[in-house]
Amino acid sequence: MIFANYIYQTEPQVIDAGGNLVNHNAFDISRAYINVTGNLSHIVAFRVTPDVTRETSPGSSLNGSLTLRIKYVYLQTNFDDWMTKGSFARFGIQQTPYLDYTEGIYRYRFQGTTFVERTGYFASADAGASFHWSFPSEFGDVHVGVFNGENYNKAEANDQKAFSIRATVRPFASMAPIAHGLRATVFYDGDHYLKNAERTRAIGQLTFEHRYAVVGFEYLSAKDRATAFLAAVESDGYSVWLTPKSAIGWEGLLRYDHLTPNRSLGLESRKQNRTIVGVAYWFPHQRDVSAALMLDYDAESLRNISSAPTRSVAVHALVSF
Repeated sequence: MIFANYIYQTEPQVIDAGGNLVNHNAFDISRAYINVTGNLSHIVAFRVTPDVTRETSPGSSLNGSLTLRIKYVYLQTNFDDWMTKGSFARFGIQQTPYLDYTEGIYRYRFQGTTFVERTGYFASADAGASFHWSFPSEFGDVHVGVFNGENYNKAEANDQKAFSIRATVRPFASMAPIAHGLRATVFYDGDHYLKNAERTRAIGQLTFEHRYAVVGFEYLSAKDRATAFLAAVESDGYSVWLTPKSAIGWEGLLRYDHLTPNRSLGLESRKQNRTIVGVAYWFPHQRDVSAALMLDYDAESLRNISSAPTRSVAVHALVSF
């Protein structure tokens, strides 16, 4: 899989090494990986996915370089012989229950991460053990797991573990195709930064998939207490998106994110909003390969926050194989 892009930042302007006020712009590869998958038997499978990403840590000698890291590496036991098809257990660095599911519906990850990941509340992978069970007749599924809670790109810091569960129902799975596309999801992640310093995430989501449109809404409620001696920071927000589709490969993307990063008295007026408008062309499928080009406008708006909002125009490209 390859995510390539050209981004022209319209706001804010930056000052270059010569003291000139310029609009930052760059060609980049934001993601590249090749999946190595296989089966030891029809019961036991594995996946290893090295991921190429940009190193952005100022203190690293590789700052600015494209570096190789492990995104996924896990063993999977399939329970199709004893349970419903699609039921399994995984052990290792793997997809977290919520974001991987959501990105199967919202397929514009190559434009940018989904709301809860972009705002820093959750990541797409972590090390742990999980179990997935599919309901009969496509009526939904449950994915539950215990993870380090530090995300795939960090080592475990202490003895605390995260418990995650996602439950999805497709209430009209046996009805007409239009009603079949409706799904409702709840997700909860209970974790701690340290003992008696909780870190929790609760998400509710509604999605509707149709041949000519996909619509989604998600609501996030989070609580963060960095240490047991500090007051908890409560935050919430939501994201709504619409992707109208044509029969000839053209699609649109309309998305709006809204976040209140701290609901404490005196800070609840601080808001972070994001508007994304784009048009994409998805090339005709060639066996297992999918490819798309997208032109989009991505704009932040901030209320009672001192930092400058970022706005950009970009061309994004996806090749998935």
